[in-house]
Amino acid sequence: MDLRRSQFLRLAAAIACIIAVARADAARVTTRVEGLNDRLTDAVEDAIEIRRYRQREVSAAQARRLFERGKAEAARALEPYGYYHAEVEAALTEGRDGFVATYTIAPGEPVRVGAVSIELDGDARERRIVRRALAAFEPDEGDVLDHGAYETGKRNIQGALVASGYLDAEVATHRVEVIAAENRATIALAWKVGPRYVFGPTGFSGAQLEDALLARYVPWREGAFYSQAELLKLQQRLTDAEYFSVVEVAPDVEKAEDGVVPINVAVIPAKRSLYTGGFFVGTDTGFGVRAGLERRYVNRRGHKWNVGTEFSQRLRTVSSTYTIPLPGRNNRSWNFGAAYRDERTDTSESRTTKLAANETREWRDWTLTYGPQIVTGDFTVAEEDGSSTLLYPEVSLTRKVADDVDFPRRGWSITAVARAAAEGFLSDTSFASVRGDAKYVRGLGPRGRFIARGTLGAMHVDDFDELPPELRYFAGGDRSIRGYGYQEIGPRNARELVVGGEYLAVASAEYEHYFVERWGGAVFVDAGDAFTDDFDTKLGAGVGVRWRSPIGLVRLDVAKPVGDAFESGVALHLVIGPDL
Repeated sequence: MDLRRSQFLRLAAAIACIIAVARADAARVTTRVEGLNDRLTDAVEDAIEIRRYRQREVSAAQARRLFERGKAEAARALEPYGYYHAEVEAALTEGRDGFVATYTIAPGEPVRVGAVSIELDGDARERRIVRRALAAFEPDEGDVLDHGAYETGKRNIQGALVASGYLDAEVATHRVEVIAAENRATIALAWKVGPRYVFGPTGFSGAQLEDALLARYVPWREGAFYSQAELLKLQQRLTDAEYFSVVEVAPDVEKAEDGVVPINVAVIPAKRSLYTGGFFVGTDTGFGVRAGLERRYVNRRGHKWNVGTEFSQRLRTVSSTYTIPLPGRNNRSWNFGAAYRDERTDTSESRTTKLAANETREWRDWTLTYGPQIVTGDFTVAEEDGSSTLLYPEVSLTRKVADDVDFPRRGWSITAVARAAAEGFLSDTSFASVRGDAKYVRGLGPRGRFIARGTLGAMHVDDFDELPPELRYFAGGDRSIRGYGYQEIGPRNARELVVGGEYLAVASAEYEHYFVERWGGAVFVDAGDAFTDDFDTKLGAGVGVRWRSPIGLVRLDVAKPVGDAFESGVALHLVIGPDL
């Protein structure tokens, strides 16, 4: 027993000695690449095998083998970038922390492209995106040969051909000849393009709606030339319709024949009902709560319905809209709505009911809405009670352009609205009014934004007292002239109470600067007036805090009237929501 134990101890000691010797001979390797720009340095470091042993231990013999191998690897790594004559000087040193392999590289004169030949048969060059891909191809004559850029340019041309309908296009010639001794290369590419395909029938799968409705979203006619851009347009239209959570549009290449390719559209229905709700706050409305229900599709014909309510300190509304979509060239829809509004401000009170029917359609990149509305109810303005019914057609034109929906640095929006009513035709008075609102956002430097907005309004009315407050013009408030209260600016009666005006002109200029990613400050000046006879400029200026919160941009402003003998206080304004 003692003999076995003695043998075991001697064996363990021998193994420990072997491990100790192996560890004493092992070390890690650090690599250095010198003499090249960042791009070429990265290419060399990715190519030399020795660099992979930064976190692994190697013996001295392994380090020397890897080091010697790295010279050739470094030279070869530069060839795809056009450098075929690189000279590599290398040194391997050993220190207390391990080995250091240093490669000092002189890349030498690069190989440049002497000639580029790209051939396409048929009429493929007449397609715009193909011409753009050909014009953008690199490397061009005189450029340093870059094999990566060459492969990218080749793929882009192939992609442009397929996107234009040449689904059978294939590369017939792809040759790069390098004459290293002359530092010259030639590029030859040729495509066998084949026929240009046309759209065949479009099939839908997985949809909860009638195929006849979905077919109206298709932006092409069967038999038109195939275009990938048209496929993307269909996908975007179906996504924007909010019927589906997933939309996939693709050509069925396997069934393509005689130059005709069918299109498959696979969709997954979105959740049918969408419930919304939450608290909100604004100085114009006070604290409040809102809730809503949206039925994204009521039936297989794609009809939509939504109902919503809002209850705040100054405003209470209940509204509902039923929409019949008529997708197609102009993406039209018929809308039928009803709303009840109870608003109480420092200037007025109103309780009105509105019924509306209109059509909405796309018109030259704008959204055009037109149709009749009838408004009836009671109101109090400047302590004078009133009651009226007005039937009038309304036409609105809107457009919004933004590089970012939540926080644009370049964008603008315009809204124009016109209304008219004739006395005696379910209307207590005759009037005609127009109003236009515009806003512009532009980034200034990496942290700043300039924001400008303006509003113009005018009307002609036979009996101004018959107009409810929402059809009169007022100024002042969060989105008007800050420093004044909501609807605090306008013509006044003999008791100096605001009654509203027939004209409106307001303008604003603001600069925001963000000190960190989500927090910033603002300075601004607002000016304008709501008036009937004489324009009297009201000016408000102030500073604010901006917070890009998870629920949207929060604006907290402190402003005061400037040069107004009757108004000298400070007003606080709070707004939560998008810029445009």
